[in-house]
Amino acid sequence: MKLIPQEGESKLYEHGDQYRLLFEKNPHPMWIVDRQTLTFLAVNEAAIQHYGYTLDEFLSMTIREMCPAEDIAILLDYWTRADHRQQTFEISDAGVWRHRKRDGTIITVEITWNHIIYNGKDAVLVLAHDITQRKLAEERLTFLAHHDGLTDLPNRPLFMDRLNQALARVKWHQRLVAVLFLDLDHFKRINDSLGHDMGDLLLKAVAERLSSCVRAGDTVARIGGDEFTIVLADVAQAEDVPKVGQKIIDTISRPFSLMGQEFFITISMGISIFPNDGQDAQILVKNAYAAMYRAKEQGRNHYQYYSPAMNVRTLERLALESNLRHALARKELLLYYQPRVDLETGRITGVEALLRWQYPDLGLVSPSQFVPLAEETGLIIPIGEWVLRTACAQNKLWQSMGLSPVRVAVNLSARQFEQRNLVETIGRVIKETGLDPNYLELELTEGLIMKNPEITIATLRSLHEMGIQVSIDDFGTGYSSLSYLKRFPIHALKIDQSFVRDIIIDPDGTVIVTAIILLAHSLKLKVIAEGVETQDQLDFVRSLKCHEIQGYFFSKPLPSEEMTRLLTIGKHL
Repeated sequence: MKLIPQEGESKLYEHGDQYRLLFEKNPHPMWIVDRQTLTFLAVNEAAIQHYGYTLDEFLSMTIREMCPAEDIAILLDYWTRADHRQQTFEISDAGVWRHRKRDGTIITVEITWNHIIYNGKDAVLVLAHDITQRKLAEERLTFLAHHDGLTDLPNRPLFMDRLNQALARVKWHQRLVAVLFLDLDHFKRINDSLGHDMGDLLLKAVAERLSSCVRAGDTVARIGGDEFTIVLADVAQAEDVPKVGQKIIDTISRPFSLMGQEFFITISMGISIFPNDGQDAQILVKNAYAAMYRAKEQGRNHYQYYSPAMNVRTLERLALESNLRHALARKELLLYYQPRVDLETGRITGVEALLRWQYPDLGLVSPSQFVPLAEETGLIIPIGEWVLRTACAQNKLWQSMGLSPVRVAVNLSARQFEQRNLVETIGRVIKETGLDPNYLELELTEGLIMKNPEITIATLRSLHEMGIQVSIDDFGTGYSSLSYLKRFPIHALKIDQSFVRDIIIDPDGTVIVTAIILLAHSLKLKVIAEGVETQDQLDFVRSLKCHEIQGYFFSKPLPSEEMTRLLTIGKHL
């Protein structure tokens, strides 16, 4: 074999054995191709091993047969234009080719070639570097830069790019574009109770269902956490959008089966439509976001169209959330205490700790206005621990002052109760404040304890073993199973004030209150009537042998200083 360049021909003749050795023993595939016919004239052992063709197969082929069909035209054009100089090509140049191995695998190679005379023929000597893995890695990096790493859906930048493209297209055709902003309802509870791994599985399953609900030309994106967005491109009429929205809601509301467990989750959705709800991508997304929060405020699990007034509410909510995040550090949160009175002795036996927020601009804010927001954002966890610690410390202070011991009741939200370290947190707070656990009572709503009864039983037993008492708040508003109610290690039922309020004038209320008190007696549980405001209400629940009352008839909720005075004077019913 002779490898003869056009320039310095005689010098190469002198060192022919060296060049032949470099060709034959090179670890990278090398071959020589006839410049005119594109047939293989010679190949080295590395080429045979890497591509899988035998030497005879190579020598019976042309370079065309080693290229995918769609690349042949580019190949022929390249060879036509190639000059006679040695060239090394970068990845974006024509020096990067796709080749087909004998087993059909397509690989990407980067070539260096040199024009030579081989056995008297005008030929090209090719050195090939397989860069398939590098190319795949680059493509993966590019994909990851524009897609969500968990669900493989487009991320926010790619979503905005797709939305802008959709807007540019429809502006010339008098069509519509809809933006859907979706948020999973109460998703954080799944992360908190079952762990982030299960939460991730659910997010992936949700992504698959969302993608199944839209057309090929639409875009589903995950833009962070449990938030998804959808572009419905090229919509003919606005009436088509709610059909898609309802289809999505119905699809997501079906049960998910993951790791042998069944899950139910719903979504809240906001909808904005170009051109009426915004002329550019940023405005459309912002307005769809505002509509989504309106859907949450109205009960979740449905869609809401955007209206201009929503932006005002959204700004107010964002301001409230921002200030709430700083409320603890600024010492704006405080506790009020409402006494509970024993109907037999007339004495105060306990107090319920009630959270208040001294908001910078609005004054004293009721929990009903900010606790749902705290639940949604996760702020209820640090706030709840602060409430527990403050209430325990206050009760310990009253005892150290020599006042008659009372039990302090603290409400636990769903988010708090689902914490994995709830029992440990409560134990730590009790130890740090020095309060005897017997003087702490935790109040849980009926709906909360029935959400997952078996887990509830395990948690309540741990609290019971610590000496902490547990009561069911707002009893009668949920659907407790009596079989579970007997198994729960609880100490008291609190009758919801909505029943107490109308017991004198509403026969149904009378029946419900009577039934709850009789049930509590049969289960040997203490029963407490909330919201007692009149003498008639007091006389009625006393006649049924209700154990305790709480309400404005005896005292409204009081700041700690006033509650201290009430305990000091020993006020009686």
